[in-house]
Amino acid sequence: MGSNQSWVTEFILVGFQLSAEMEVLLFWIFSLLYIFSLLANGMILGLICLDPSLHNPMYFFLSHLAIIDMSYASSNVPKMLANLVNQNRTISFAPCIMQTFLYLGFAITECLILVVMSYDRFVAICHPLQYTVIMNWRVCTVLAVTSWSCGFILALVHAILLLRLPFCGPREVNHLFCEILSVLKLACGDIWINQVVILADGVYVLVGPLCLMLVSYMRIFWAVLKIQSKEGRRKAFSTCSSHLCVFGLFFGIAVVVYMVPESNQQEEQEKILSLFHSLFNPMLNPLIYSLRNAQVKGALYRALQKKRSM
Repeated sequence: MGSNQSWVTEFILVGFQLSAEMEVLLFWIFSLLYIFSLLANGMILGLICLDPSLHNPMYFFLSHLAIIDMSYASSNVPKMLANLVNQNRTISFAPCIMQTFLYLGFAITECLILVVMSYDRFVAICHPLQYTVIMNWRVCTVLAVTSWSCGFILALVHAILLLRLPFCGPREVNHLFCEILSVLKLACGDIWINQVVILADGVYVLVGPLCLMLVSYMRIFWAVLKIQSKEGRRKAFSTCSSHLCVFGLFFGIAVVVYMVPESNQQEEQEKILSLFHSLFNPMLNPLIYSLRNAQVKGALYRALQKKRSM
């Protein structure tokens, strides 16, 4: 790391300051939610890979979302669970920076994948006759690779900017994991460059895509209202409402954490919101898409029938 970069060799993750009994209870609750999110996303990913009827652009991007959700949760939840049952809540400097890099990489990639999914629905509803031409597999692959590349390049920039800062104390990170804003508060040097990059990143990854998606869905709803068939309108609204639920949960929390000015109670609120992002959002995504999607439910039914007949 270099002698002028970090005088602190490890940090202490404060987390929730609760009684031992409450932390054990939270450990079991969070463990069950984490396992369920892994199983649910794994099931969605498996169905998409195995069922030919789900081999289309919409489910191609949904499979990437499932991979991101499992990876995002796995980058910080296991350490958080260990801290709930372990009084030694330290984390070394290098793993802390790696945790920051991974959660930022997966979070930014998820933002971009959600934007791509909204574009896919826009093309499917507003330009149905040209859908297969516009959203061909080459385009889908380029969009997915671009999302992943941009996500981790931006995360690498944040990690490099963190590594250039001196950390000479205090060591307590007032968060559940090494969240970038909480780590920056412990830096002894000037963090204005980091703050400017975070603000620019927020505009690029959150505000810009959010505006694009709102415009896209305004046009989508206008196009849906023009559909003559009631069944066609119902199906289109059902698909779009599922996407909007996911967008609202993810972007709403991210905007509150990174774009809203700080307040005295914000640190505790950020812990709860980050917990929602790490545990509940990865669990809700497959539920929203599977329970409200006839194709996914049909694929699950066929998979269970096939298993019974074996």
